[in-house]
Amino acid sequence: MATTTKSRVNEFESRVGGLTVQGKAHSLSAWFVLALRLMMGYAFLYSGVSKITAAEPFSAGGYLTHSAAANGNPLAGVFAWMGSTPWFVEFANVAVPWGELLIGLGLLVGALVRLAAFFGALMMLMFYFGNWSIEHGLINGDFAYMLVFLAVAAFGAGRILGLDALIERYEIDGEALIERYPRLEYVLG
Repeated sequence: MATTTKSRVNEFESRVGGLTVQGKAHSLSAWFVLALRLMMGYAFLYSGVSKITAAEPFSAGGYLTHSAAANGNPLAGVFAWMGSTPWFVEFANVAVPWGELLIGLGLLVGALVRLAAFFGALMMLMFYFGNWSIEHGLINGDFAYMLVFLAVAAFGAGRILGLDALIERYEIDGEALIERYPRLEYVLG
């Protein structure tokens, strides 16, 4: 297997506040970012399809009402409100399975990846608090998956063998879509 490194292609830099970080990724990094995108895409697509096609309709009410209240969760009151508010339970009953399916599909085909990853990270943050467990520390699988979603978004994983690379180059009146509408960079990539 051959790998190539182009000057400055694998280098990155970010400034937040007064702190600057720099790094240089190995040329194989693109394959690992792609693998993360596909893994999370498959996991979410499978989870969404399983909920949508289950014999019993998906219901978030019991989870919202009982899960967070029983585990010392700092957001137990918020989860109790969500679980006891009929319109929110109905919203969650639709948003969770269909959100998982659409997030998974977007990641698998590499379309609207940053948008999909944002909502995936938001869902994982809610699962993190819903499944609150700190016996082994503050970091658990839900938290780690949230970070995977954020990494997929940050590295523009949709541009790696994904439709986002094609969508960004689509031309309107001779101008690339991403140049014509620069804010699309927040949802594509």
